[in-house]
Amino acid sequence: MTATISTAQGGALTILGPDQTDLLRDLDRTITRWADEAGAREIMPPPVYPLSDLEKFDVYENFPHLQFVGGPLDVTGAPPAPVEGSFASGDVRPSFLGLPHSSCYGAYLYFEGRPVAPETTITLINRCFRNEEKYEGLRRLLSFQMREIVALGSFEHTQQVIARFTDRIEEFAKNLGLELTKEAATDPFFERDSGRALLQRLSPVKHEFQADGLAIASVNTHRNFFGERCRITVDGTGEHAFTGCVAFGLERWLAVLSDRFDGDLQRARAVVNAAAS
Repeated sequence: MTATISTAQGGALTILGPDQTDLLRDLDRTITRWADEAGAREIMPPPVYPLSDLEKFDVYENFPHLQFVGGPLDVTGAPPAPVEGSFASGDVRPSFLGLPHSSCYGAYLYFEGRPVAPETTITLINRCFRNEEKYEGLRRLLSFQMREIVALGSFEHTQQVIARFTDRIEEFAKNLGLELTKEAATDPFFERDSGRALLQRLSPVKHEFQADGLAIASVNTHRNFFGERCRITVDGTGEHAFTGCVAFGLERWLAVLSDRFDGDLQRARAVVNAAAS
């Protein structure tokens, strides 16, 4: 059972019940095991970043509609109080923190200014925040958990990791009895008139795996966008690193599995663990 918390602005937050939490943890352990088998090491990012760091990735230009930002309360006078669930703009000092809408940003900031081995793979999980037009149960939340596997180094390495996890996702979904469709999507990181944008149109760099019209996982090729923005180089070559990532929206997996097993999460958990073995 989920406890839903509604904000004054209509955004939906959830508190997962014990059965949902057990299933989510089992899903995450399965994906983390895949990452470990692919040679990934885990890092632990913070839930928020300085705006100046997220700004490097053009998130406020390419994804402004999704963003949440925050700053401290102005307590120079009498302590402000919220009215109908909100502080007035004058009660809050200038925002300097950004709430990420994807987990992988922590990987690029972790390696910023450093060389990496040509076949570097890491994994991380974080809370993601999205200002969506509408929210729909576990299918679309204001805040949710995203597990990612990030490949850095050579272009060949990023493609090998993406190919490996594409097979994993499709096989796992088949064993769970989920019907997936693989859909090409665009990546706004590449400016419309740039050479990378042209390459994207010729060869899609993002694919989503959808169940019942909901994207529950994706594979993404960034070429050397993040390598350039964070000055990440390939050890021994000095060239900017290529990156790619595989993303799993864990609450979205819960949503489709709950539908698949008619709300019987204990049965869903047993099938997940059998499929993962």
